[in-house]
Amino acid sequence: MKFKILYIVGFLFMVGTGCKKSFLDINTNPNVLPTATPSYVITNAMNVSASNQVNPNEIGSYWGGQWTQSGGYILNTQQFVYQYTDGDFNYWDGIYDNLYDYQYVLNNADAYDQKYLKGPARVMQSLLYQYLVDMYGNVPYSDALKATGSLAPAFDEQKDVYANINKQLDTAIAELKANDFASAFTGADIVFYGNTTKWAQFANSLKLRILIHQAKVSGMDSYITAEINKIITEGSGFITGEEAGIGGSKFFLATAGKLNPVYDKWGYDANGAKRALNNYPRLTKFLVDGLIATNDTFRLKRIGYAIGGENSATPGISVNAEVAGNYVGIPFGAPAFLPAGTSSLGPSLLVKGEYNRPFILLTAAEVQFLLAEAKQRYGGSVNLPGTAQSYYEEGVKQSFRVLGANVGKATELLTSGIADADWSASPNKLNAIAYQKWIALCNFNGLEAWTEYRRTNYPVTPQAQTVTSADRPLRLFYPSTEKGSNPNVTEQGTIDVFATKLFWDVD
Repeated sequence: MKFKILYIVGFLFMVGTGCKKSFLDINTNPNVLPTATPSYVITNAMNVSASNQVNPNEIGSYWGGQWTQSGGYILNTQQFVYQYTDGDFNYWDGIYDNLYDYQYVLNNADAYDQKYLKGPARVMQSLLYQYLVDMYGNVPYSDALKATGSLAPAFDEQKDVYANINKQLDTAIAELKANDFASAFTGADIVFYGNTTKWAQFANSLKLRILIHQAKVSGMDSYITAEINKIITEGSGFITGEEAGIGGSKFFLATAGKLNPVYDKWGYDANGAKRALNNYPRLTKFLVDGLIATNDTFRLKRIGYAIGGENSATPGISVNAEVAGNYVGIPFGAPAFLPAGTSSLGPSLLVKGEYNRPFILLTAAEVQFLLAEAKQRYGGSVNLPGTAQSYYEEGVKQSFRVLGANVGKATELLTSGIADADWSASPNKLNAIAYQKWIALCNFNGLEAWTEYRRTNYPVTPQAQTVTSADRPLRLFYPSTEKGSNPNVTEQGTIDVFATKLFWDVD
């Protein structure tokens, strides 16, 4: 009987405690953390931003005329015959997921007393929205990132998104100036490691990029000049003499899954074994021949390796002699050129063992070319202290620097008497700026190279050899995943990727 009584008491105890809601709550997902510190979230978000941008930069490098594929693979028809659908090139989902991460930081930074993270998070969000507009046009913006508050967000006009990005960057700069990083948390920032001045310069540089993207849009001149003058008045300046990049030696490790994502895809694994895809991207004949024609072999040797590729025994050096005749490009979209006889991606991007370079978001060279275009277009209407020529020539020098070429040799190019190289010898100054920016973007930001190609129509790169029409992609389709979940996609009208231009692509 004593044992029976104990059993009954035990049973009643179990029933009494078991009636608590928390015990029986089967709707709590054990795989989802209830909270996360913004400092941890932003570090991962920045790393994801780098990984997410590898593929858009790849397609941009192809369609911008800088890279093509070797003949060691079956011709990729989506990339080189432009036979793609809404099931291809879905960069949308990854970017929006990444945007949610930064929104979490913005929503929670105050509560965790980490206000210094808000400026960087807002700058990164602005950069990602710029990418989305430049690939897709109209996108969800004002109604986006609300989780269950807006499961089918409305789309904003692309021009309005650009205008709002500009305002967000102003807000970010104000936040950066007001909130210095706590010294214990500078490591959470894997771009500038807590340097708020550099973040403000990055924000201003992005603003300048976004403004110059719109330079050919009718009726925008007064807005653009006023905004550029606002940047000058703000006083933080622009990225100068260095790059904005993610990760670097303080973050990337020689461990699987922790390498620089470009190195991991086209270079080597954590043990130094060459990736199979190292044989895939190749420099175009147009790029190689153009550099040789202007005697710009200094940058050519940094953009690509000579035939035979990198010598694994002496990383960063080609197997064969680095002379002009050993640099061979492939006509864009041509299928018959084997990897061994053509130039692969060079030491400015890939060197065996250098797995921890930063993933570059924006170069100082690009900023100088943006300044050159602003001064050339608007002259005294913008309060920039330099001349269009001085910014242009500094852009070329910064391009030499970031590529790892001898900067002193840039003077030879700038005084060569060759159009699109020597400022004085270039009858069309805007074309010269566009061409040199195109070279400076090579290997670092293919998406921006494609954007600039669509915006400026220069340089005039050859059509893919396998395409008989003159049509080229002007944008991407909205992905099928978004079409299946958001009825607002249909309100954007019928998308013809060869005819439906983005708002800044006016001719």
